[in-house]
Amino acid sequence: MKRSDLPSLDDLRAFEVVARLGSVRAAACELNLTHGAVSRRVSKLSEHLNIRLLEPDGRGLRLTGEGTRLAQATTNALALVAAALEDIRKVEVTSPIVVSCERSVAMRWLIPRLSEFQDRHPEIDLHLSVGGGGFDFVRDRITLAIRRLDFAINANWQVERLIEEQVGPVMDPAMTDRFAVGDYVALAAKTRPDSWQKWSAAHPDAPKPHSTRFLDHHFLMVEAAAGGLGVAMCPKIMAIDDIRKGRLAAPLGFQADGSHYGVIRSALSQKTPGVDQFVSWLVATIQNDFRAVS
Repeated sequence: MKRSDLPSLDDLRAFEVVARLGSVRAAACELNLTHGAVSRRVSKLSEHLNIRLLEPDGRGLRLTGEGTRLAQATTNALALVAAALEDIRKVEVTSPIVVSCERSVAMRWLIPRLSEFQDRHPEIDLHLSVGGGGFDFVRDRITLAIRRLDFAINANWQVERLIEEQVGPVMDPAMTDRFAVGDYVALAAKTRPDSWQKWSAAHPDAPKPHSTRFLDHHFLMVEAAAGGLGVAMCPKIMAIDDIRKGRLAAPLGFQADGSHYGVIRSALSQKTPGVDQFVSWLVATIQNDFRAVS
């Protein structure tokens, strides 16, 4: 096949993600496209090659033999391109370490502790990028990502688990009596709208709220709780400091919800002492914090 006859790279990339994740819906999420757009790209690729790449499998899809071969070849080719781009964009060893962290975790936990790391390692240039959800190390020019591991993990990523996600009701200490009799408003983040429902199902004897109010982000929800507006179903990592200061109370403690936080790096990038030092500090600091607050 002539190079001029090769299919669109966008179509190949869409097919590779569908093949890797096994779902058009999951591929659409990773690519930030609509379900229909991904389906059209895969169909266009199949028509261009005059090859059947996918076939029905119950309610899902599976690769044909030809599709399997093309998916593997495309994965390998894209990995080579990603590695080449990473090498091209490399600069001196003194380049900053750019850490991408979920907004609420950055605001409520990481930022108050970064000065400790910088005091220990003034020679390391560390930058913080705030963002959640999907990311791309090359496109976003980040070194590490701190995320709740509730999404598909790329095969080219190295993931080190930090701590289990633990959640529980937190409130202004003056509200504990009202909480005990169910005289309170439940506060929840829109990013986890079913958090109270899941927690209540696991704690059937706990007092139930008389209403629920949703806020856009966890950091807003925690501030609302500290301000006496209700009881927040809060991840422990976002409440640790206020519990220590007596600004928030967690009368029923925190329980694991089955998910974890992790620090992610690209397996295609070279390790540097600065990155390893930051990851070691991060792991030790977050685990010490979780042991110190029940």
